Amino acid sequence: MKNNTVVSSPLKIIVSGGGTGGHLFPAIAIANECKKQYPSAEILFVGAEGKMEAEKVPSAGYPIALLDIVGIQRKLTLKNIQVPIKLWKSFRKAIKIVEDFQPSIIIGVGGYASAPVLFAGIWKKIPTLIQEQNSYAGITNKLLGKKVDKICVAYPGMEIFFPAQKIVYTGNPVRANILRTPKKLQEAYTYFGLDATKFTIVVIGGSLGALTINQSITNILPWAVANNIQILWQTGKHFYAQAQAIQQQYALGSIKVFDFIAQMDYAYSVADMVVSRAGAMSISELSALHKPAVFIPSPNVSEDHQTKNAMALVTKDAAVYISDSMAVEQLGSVLKDVYEHPDKLKNLEQNIQQFAVTDATQRIVEVIKSML
Repeated sequence: MKNNTVVSSPLKIIVSGGGTGGHLFPAIAIANECKKQYPSAEILFVGAEGKMEAEKVPSAGYPIALLDIVGIQRKLTLKNIQVPIKLWKSFRKAIKIVEDFQPSIIIGVGGYASAPVLFAGIWKKIPTLIQEQNSYAGITNKLLGKKVDKICVAYPGMEIFFPAQKIVYTGNPVRANILRTPKKLQEAYTYFGLDATKFTIVVIGGSLGALTINQSITNILPWAVANNIQILWQTGKHFYAQAQAIQQQYALGSIKVFDFIAQMDYAYSVADMVVSRAGAMSISELSALHKPAVFIPSPNVSEDHQTKNAMALVTKDAAVYISDSMAVEQLGSVLKDVYEHPDKLKNLEQNIQQFAVTDATQRIVEVIKSML
């Protein structure tokens, strides 16, 4: 379905949403592909104040309008009183943005800012599209799905959430530099100061880290060192100092600790096994690169969607699942089992390939074209 034809046509696109990398990276990838195929297109992002899009979108070269909007807290708190007020104000501002910009199409990628802008587009009878990254749709997207024109999904079976006639299976956009990963292998080992002859486990707890994963890795360090295994460990900023102290205390030269790994293409290059949360984008990237993975889904997400993301692979024997509550206790035995049975490792590597989609961005832009 890949189409490299460059089309020159006046086009205005609003891309709404963000809040996390899982929403924002696909949004920027879609915008870049639209710009590639429609060089004269004007693209405006709409995001939430105080979220990562406020910084990342301008860095990617796009203008952004920001809404003062927050999500509902799942615990009982006075902050929830603000939610309906801010939602109404954001909806009114979204209508103003749409009226002023006059987009040809509005694309929602999830996140707080996505809903008001899509509702404004529906209100103004502008073509609207949702890009749903997860295997389990949230409440907002399920409501929006009844009204938007098209829904691009990354998992089969999404008819249980959305009208079947609106669904297009496209997969999730994967960052372009990630897809070039295999060509950088030796350079990647050198970059991290790792030994290319040793088995390497890459640990990713998200950009902010994950306490359960960090505690679990701390527990397995003696086993890893005893078996000459290297660990590339992204801790997040909150656990970084503690992880450094552990590394220095035991003089663990084979354990490389980072608060944040900017060069994820290099990190994936050296990975023989990955321990990760089960965000949609992490799964899409690991699938595209055929990397064996142990998923420890975050329990702090809406609808427990990370567990559902992980189980979509686990049921096909394409990944290993450990619940967050059991990770500290079980991660060591799971890694030991896979490491000591190369056939299991190979099986995971082969089975995860069925979830790989490397041209998702182009597929989504083809859907956009069909709507225009």
